[in-house]
Amino acid sequence: MSLLALDRVAKRFDNGTEALKDLSFTVGQGEFVSLLGPSGCGKSTALRLIAGLASPDDGTLQWKDARPDLGFVFQEPTLMPWADALTNVRLPLDLQKIAHGEAEARAGNALARMGLASFARALPRELSGGMKMRVSIARALAARPRLLLMDEPFAALDEPSRQGLNDDLKRLAREDSITVIFVTHSVTEATYLSDRVLVMTPRPGRIKADIALPPGPRERLSPAFAQSQKRVADALLEPT
Repeated sequence: MSLLALDRVAKRFDNGTEALKDLSFTVGQGEFVSLLGPSGCGKSTALRLIAGLASPDDGTLQWKDARPDLGFVFQEPTLMPWADALTNVRLPLDLQKIAHGEAEARAGNALARMGLASFARALPRELSGGMKMRVSIARALAARPRLLLMDEPFAALDEPSRQGLNDDLKRLAREDSITVIFVTHSVTEATYLSDRVLVMTPRPGRIKADIALPPGPRERLSPAFAQSQKRVADALLEPT
C-alpha cells in the first residue's frame, strides 16, 4: 500500500466554491510528487487536507499507518522577526519540549545543511529572500519529518536562488528519505524535482495526468530534460 491514498476527495468552501472534486491519487514512501496546475485549481487546498488542517467534504484520505510526522513549508518564510535564525529553526523543537541542548544542536545542524551556519545569529531583516526561505526549510528539517509538504516555497525568488534551492531540496530529501509533496506553478521546477508530476484541472481540481519521470540525475539544458519538460507542459495545456 502507498504511504497515502486520496480517493474521490471533494472540498467546498463556505461560500459555495467547489475547490476539489473527485481528487484521487497515491503517494509512495520516499517519493517526490509535485502538484502542478493553474491558479485556483485547489493545489494548496489539497495540501491542507493532507496536513490535517482541513477535512474533506466527500471522499477519503487513507494512510498506510497513522499520518507520519510532517513538516510544512509555506510560500512565505513566516519567520519571527525578533528572533535570530537559530531561534527560528529551534521553534518546533521548543514546542515539542525537547531539551535545550539537543534542540540547539539539531537547529544548528539543519542551518549548516542549508548553507547558513555562519548566519545562525542573524535576524530575518539581515537575510535575503532566498536565505529566509533556507531558514524556513531548515526549521522544517530540524523536526525530522517523514513527510514534507511545500506550498510554492520558491515562487517569489529570483531564478539563481530558486535553482540553488531546488538542488539542495532534492539532495536533502534523498539523504533523509523524506516523502515530499510539492505545489508549484513552474513546469521546469516540477520536471526537475519530481519522481511524478500530478497535473490538475482548473477548479474544481482533480488529476488529469499522472506523469512518471525518468529516474537519475537531471541536467536542465539536456535534450532528455527538454523532452520530459515538454511532456509535462503538454499535459498542463491539454484541454480537459
